Amino acid sequence: MTRLAVADAAQARADFDGAADGRGVVVEIPLDKLKKSPRNARKTPHSLEAISALAASIAARTMIHFPVVEPEMRPDGSPTGRYLVTIGEGRRLAMRLLAERKVVAKTVPVRCVLMPGHDPLELSLDENVTRSDMHPADQVEAFRALSDEKGWSAEEIAARFGVSPQVVRQRLRLGAVSPRLMALYREEGLTLDQLMAFAVSEDHARQEQVLDALTWNRSPAAIRRAMTEDKIGADDCRAVFVGVEAYLEAGGRLMRDLFTEDGGGWIEDVALLERLVGEGLAARAADLKVREGWKWVEAHLDFPHAHGLPRVYPRPVERSAEDRAAMDALAAEYDALAETWAAAEDLPPEVEARLGQIDAALAAYGADSAYDPDDIARGGAFVALAHDGQVRVERGFIRPEDARRPAPGAGGDDADGVVRSDGGPAGDGCVPTGAVATAPEDDEEPEGQTALSDRLVADLTAHRTAALRDALAGDPDAALLALVHVLVLKTFFPLAGAASCLDVRLASAPLARHAEGIEDGPVWRRIAERHEIWARQMPADAGEVWAFVVGLDGDSRLSLMAHCASLTLDAVRHWERRPLAWAQADALAAMVGLDMATCWTPTVRSYLGRVTKARILEAVGEAVSQEAAERLAGMKKPQMAEAAQAALAGSGWLPELLRTTPIEVGAGPGLASEAG
Repeated sequence: MTRLAVADAAQARADFDGAADGRGVVVEIPLDKLKKSPRNARKTPHSLEAISALAASIAARTMIHFPVVEPEMRPDGSPTGRYLVTIGEGRRLAMRLLAERKVVAKTVPVRCVLMPGHDPLELSLDENVTRSDMHPADQVEAFRALSDEKGWSAEEIAARFGVSPQVVRQRLRLGAVSPRLMALYREEGLTLDQLMAFAVSEDHARQEQVLDALTWNRSPAAIRRAMTEDKIGADDCRAVFVGVEAYLEAGGRLMRDLFTEDGGGWIEDVALLERLVGEGLAARAADLKVREGWKWVEAHLDFPHAHGLPRVYPRPVERSAEDRAAMDALAAEYDALAETWAAAEDLPPEVEARLGQIDAALAAYGADSAYDPDDIARGGAFVALAHDGQVRVERGFIRPEDARRPAPGAGGDDADGVVRSDGGPAGDGCVPTGAVATAPEDDEEPEGQTALSDRLVADLTAHRTAALRDALAGDPDAALLALVHVLVLKTFFPLAGAASCLDVRLASAPLARHAEGIEDGPVWRRIAERHEIWARQMPADAGEVWAFVVGLDGDSRLSLMAHCASLTLDAVRHWERRPLAWAQADALAAMVGLDMATCWTPTVRSYLGRVTKARILEAVGEAVSQEAAERLAGMKKPQMAEAAQAALAGSGWLPELLRTTPIEVGAGPGLASEAG
């Protein structure tokens, strides 16, 4: 092939005509003299990414493949002095990009090939049709060789080939898979998506183990699950608590998936992470014990729901009339200033300063409620990890050996010294308590009289019990008082033993064992807040509960009864079949107008990622439309679940188990009837 320098258009035409042997001639043409050819078979525009990659390659290694050109002719057959690029339009655009970036001059000579005697369209078509692309396996192995043999970083390789460093890292990771898997990929025994799923880890032994274990379901999702089953995600509450950076600084290893959104990767050294969690929680527990003075503080990874300990709560702080008046005055001044300047975008410095002074003055009075020092001295707290990785602190628990004992002769369930509890708020075993009830000493027998026998005492009081039952049945108001009284005792004073003459037993099933993270939800928080509000109002001694209940107004008494009764409700469906109880729960839901859409939404985590594709499509079809469901039908399960979550957002759709079906109340037979 002959090489010529083009001096002018006439010389170029002469050279073009002179190269009649068809082997082509290499010429150097200024970049600004090259134009796009209308005879180029490739009509689809080059992407900016492709042009950028070509520009990086040319800048690093010069142009390896020369463009094929022909002289541009006027209608009369004379040359214009410009050249049409038959093959290599992408290279021309890459050179222009380098010129725009001031890497080369606009007039830089470009080596081109003149091919006289050939149809430009045929040349362009041949160049695009007959060539074959490099197999992706060859490409990733070549990238790996550049990294291993030349020591080039992902950034250096990316700069030389015009791709992003992330793309280079992906190819390097693929190049590091087991040779056995790479051979299968070359033979089309594995798809690229499957190979990328295996590449989540660089452990060849693990890759081959999973390959052999997954015989029929080798979907990328199944492969990734198998490859990471002994790891925990970086979004796990333990990793969030410790922090990925702290874990890495302690020598931990993090596995990343370069091909998908991996939520921050996977923790490989689970034992190290759990040790760091334990140390962190223990440090928080020790600090809490010193700061607040509890007798004991225990650290647990998960909150110990089955601890069975009763619980005390803060009590309102008694304040003097002078302190209360001063606090009320400060609060009134604060409210007045806030109302006066509510519309102002910026507060005057003196107003802002005064508001700060009022805040500080009110804070100096301390909280409105506090734990009794005696309760702190004999009680303790649990420090645990919450579902979102935050520290959960629960205070005020009393161990059996630290509980106040009934007075001698009080009798009752706890007379033997055994502490018993009957469940707690929301079924978490956290049973609030006050002091146990005490009974007056038995009256001394008058002098000269003999005490009644136990048998006679039982006989007489049995008759009285029967009569009292009959009388109570005829007085609903008194019965309601007695029922609320025993419910309050069982809920807030489990150590009181037999402090009520009504033998009513309560139990509350723990829900956290069935629904992970339920304690972090708004419903659970509302229950706990309501429980604490009531607990703070309870008298210190169970013997005073009757007077407390009698002294409540009717609405408050009913609200308290509803709270206590609600804590015993169990409508969980599991292995124990209770069809009548479930039916009653459905009727209750209809009666109270339960709308689960206000406190539950279908997300990948809560539902969509845990059901079949058919269920996902059914949900979208019901909530949106069948057309919307059909658009998702061809997706893989993870992508389908994500798309369905977006489609269902704000729709109010609920799975059948959470729907409330209206039920006609009062349709059944009456519950009261005449005796006889």
